[in-house]
Amino acid sequence: MVRLREALRVRHYSLRTEQAYADWAKRYIRFHGLRHPMEMGSAEVMAFLTYLAAERGVSSSTQSQAKAALLFLYRQVLGIDLPWTGELISAKSTRRLPVVLTPREVEQLLHELNGTMWLVVALLDGTGMRLLEGLRLRVKDIEFVRCSALPTCRPP
Repeated sequence: MVRLREALRVRHYSLRTEQAYADWAKRYIRFHGLRHPMEMGSAEVMAFLTYLAAERGVSSSTQSQAKAALLFLYRQVLGIDLPWTGELISAKSTRRLPVVLTPREVEQLLHELNGTMWLVVALLDGTGMRLLEGLRLRVKDIEFVRCSALPTCRPP
């Protein structure tokens, strides 16, 4: 694990990524009865990823993170060229449809809110802005004479 963490730090990966990759490496090793990754190959990696998807029911993003961690472990830490990476199938992410409230639901929601929260929700509903656009909106972005709001893109 020390070599894995050092390799991640040298490449300036974030601390959260370092922790996640180390956790996936530990889970992989435990899953295969504490065998060293040098003793394992594509069959073991595929078995672990299949276990995550089929038996644990993890999301596609979780499965992709586990795959990335194991590929990093083999390529960057152990220096093993992986001719079998083409066999690893990437998990398909599920498309999520946006939730759209009915006018009655919006009315009920607005009835429960007050102050700034009411104003933000009313603006989002009335203008069609996205959530972050509404939250980053400033007074100077609103043209009261023309009854319009022009949100600008600003970093958080």
